[in-house]
Amino acid sequence: MEVDEKVKERLRSEKAYDLIMSAEEAAAMIKDGMTLGVSGFTASGYPKAVPHALAERGKKGEKFKVNVYSGASLGPEIDTEMTEAGIMGMRMPYMTDSTFRAAVNKGECDYIDMHLSHSTQYINYGALPKVEIAIVEALALNEDGSIVPTTSVGNTPAIVRQADKVIVELNTLQPMGLEGMHDCIVLPNPPHRKPIDITKPNDRIGVPYIECGWDKICGIVITDIQDGLRPLGSVSEDSQKIADHIIDFLDGEVRAGRLDDTLLPIQSGVGSVANAVLYGLLESEFHDLTCYTEVVQDSMLELIKAGKVTCASTTAITPSPEMKAKFDEECDLYKGKLIFRPEDISNNPGIIRRLGVISMNTALECDIYGNVNSTHVNGSAMMNGIGGSGDFARNAAISIFSTVSVAKGGAISSIVPFCSHIDHTEHDVQVIVTEQGYADLRGLTPKQRAVRIIENCAHPDYKDMLKDYFERACAASKLQTPHLLDEALSWHIRAMKTGSMKVEK
Repeated sequence: MEVDEKVKERLRSEKAYDLIMSAEEAAAMIKDGMTLGVSGFTASGYPKAVPHALAERGKKGEKFKVNVYSGASLGPEIDTEMTEAGIMGMRMPYMTDSTFRAAVNKGECDYIDMHLSHSTQYINYGALPKVEIAIVEALALNEDGSIVPTTSVGNTPAIVRQADKVIVELNTLQPMGLEGMHDCIVLPNPPHRKPIDITKPNDRIGVPYIECGWDKICGIVITDIQDGLRPLGSVSEDSQKIADHIIDFLDGEVRAGRLDDTLLPIQSGVGSVANAVLYGLLESEFHDLTCYTEVVQDSMLELIKAGKVTCASTTAITPSPEMKAKFDEECDLYKGKLIFRPEDISNNPGIIRRLGVISMNTALECDIYGNVNSTHVNGSAMMNGIGGSGDFARNAAISIFSTVSVAKGGAISSIVPFCSHIDHTEHDVQVIVTEQGYADLRGLTPKQRAVRIIENCAHPDYKDMLKDYFERACAASKLQTPHLLDEALSWHIRAMKTGSMKVEK
């Protein structure tokens, strides 16, 4: 088969040439009830052409469903199109897509939410249905059939190892400068697991490719489709205030002698607040920073370019479309400074604890004792998956959660008497930040935590209501964590009935 020079650079064995096929031909291999494993972590490094062709089969009336394992959320060709086509069965381990979310909350799709560091292990153990076909985006295929990933690693090494067959999407749009930035490994299952030899964020323990082999590869689809990246939202006034409070907190840690000007390795979630915090570090006195995280956004790439960050370890980059274009042009600038790892390494609790990571994640709501709800609205409706926030929060040297103090135009308080769903208990939450201020909860009893959270983080419209609840709970009980159980979720019930948590006067 005749192959152009651009593709030959990436297909490094003639064995690959006879495996080239269309996305439709590759999708035809996938049958009803199959379990698929796909590359990708957020809308980054995921397959696009074959899932789109698969969704088209469903849209044309073919009745079938498949299960999908990934590293995290994915782009629209999978989470949106496959859901709209009615072919999505069970999905794991993380999601943010509004179409899939609606289907889950209508009971039309099954979703398993789990800590990302656990998901690889479940796949490796065989505790979940076996991956029959893996669909993997690749930068290149080496002579031995090993796969060079693109802009994410996620769960791909484990998925490829377990899969019976692998379909490769060779994406010629992804820059060859990515090669060499990956550090891939599949950990053996206990009791054969050894210590992971990472003592600094820039330590390498694996190889820059995913082990596979020509015996598994059943099809190669040539693509040039960009990741379904979305523009980052502009930094709101509230987001900027939250970022400023976090920088103030870190400054205080330095003044107290608990940190120095290089801080500790930083982990930050995605979104405008996370981006604002990291952009704030550009103007700060902090220097020679490092990052040990699961996702790198625009701000972290800018910190690397500016020399503020010397190394960022991640499992994916999720830049804005504008930043991705710059990254592709300047890819070589990040060599030796950006490392892509599997998510059971990027999110590994032991490494997070050893490095002493500062974790910064977002909450839907926090209660007065410091419990955090990251995933469910009113306790039942899935919003987003828990992702890696639990991996980092429980094991971080400093665990920070942020949220705006009110939502829905002030109708909903994000600081409540008791969370309607708890993803992170008070034991994993050390600092809560809103645009109103921050509450350092370290070394405080539950009652002391409540006083500080209400005073520093609650919106003025709800502060007196929270004080009233807490004072009456304390008057009714001298127990460790006082609650009025008949009122603890009354704020949520009132909001469901009236649209607001405020008490009508």
